[in-house]
Amino acid sequence: MQYKNATRIEHFFITGFPGLSVQYYAPVSLLLLIVFLAIVFGNIFILVLVKCEQCLHKPTYLIFCHVALSDLGFGIATLPKIISKYWFDDSFIEFNTCFVQMFFVHYLATVHSVLLMAMALDRFMAISFPLRYPSAFTNKTVSIICGVSWFVSMSWMTFIVIHAYMLPYCNSNVIAQCYCDHYTITSLSCEVRKDVRDFSLGGAMFFLLVPLTFIFFSYFAIIGVVMKISNQDGRMKTLSTCTPQLLITLLYYIPRCFVYLGDYLGFSLSFPVRILVVMLYSEIPAAVNPLIYCFKTKDIKECLRKRFKMAKVYVGITEH
Repeated sequence: MQYKNATRIEHFFITGFPGLSVQYYAPVSLLLLIVFLAIVFGNIFILVLVKCEQCLHKPTYLIFCHVALSDLGFGIATLPKIISKYWFDDSFIEFNTCFVQMFFVHYLATVHSVLLMAMALDRFMAISFPLRYPSAFTNKTVSIICGVSWFVSMSWMTFIVIHAYMLPYCNSNVIAQCYCDHYTITSLSCEVRKDVRDFSLGGAMFFLLVPLTFIFFSYFAIIGVVMKISNQDGRMKTLSTCTPQLLITLLYYIPRCFVYLGDYLGFSLSFPVRILVVMLYSEIPAAVNPLIYCFKTKDIKECLRKRFKMAKVYVGITEH
């Protein structure tokens, strides 16, 4: 009741990178645009490649497609607005639009975390139970696992965002971030609700730490199986099948753990550096993952090699 007559905020102001000189706006917007294009075209390329190549219609690459889809969505949800800020000096975002962006930011990040757990499960089954893997881990099974990941994450995040949306906002409308996230937005509420923060933090830790714990023990078990292989070449070949998944997982978790543990241990980053680190661990993996798929996955490299070889043959025929 005490906020009944308060003026509700109609829009937010995104600060982006604080202290950035105007002379750097154009280079920064160009760099962000390059990252955005890399995310869009790289992940669409992976989706189209897996769709068109029959040899890639396997559980592992189906999970890659879901990860590529989450990366693509995250880039589309976050980058256009911050690019427009530095390109067109458009720093304002509508109130409702901000909460839509908040939903997709946390929803897609949650999906990504759960999909990384599915990746680890795929490698654990393939290496630890090679005879049972083809029948237990089928495309249908993976589709169900990934579908549940999207649905559960959506249900949870819808509740979190609606909870935040119902708070009264009548104080500052300045977002000290490059996009709308839950912590930053709820900090602007004129009503301090510890339960909202705790509930959101609890969910975030659950969807971050449970998959991370599962991934850790899965790869620990995989290493145990690999060490039992007597042949050195066999060990390296088996470990190489985990390389893409490990790189993608490390890119996602290490920067986040660095920021979270830094806060817990009292090693706090300066405000501008923190925003930069958040942007790096949010956007760079989505741009780099397609390169990891292409250069670190044997089947995809083989498909691309065949495609290029066929293209050269076709060009040679047309020239003659």
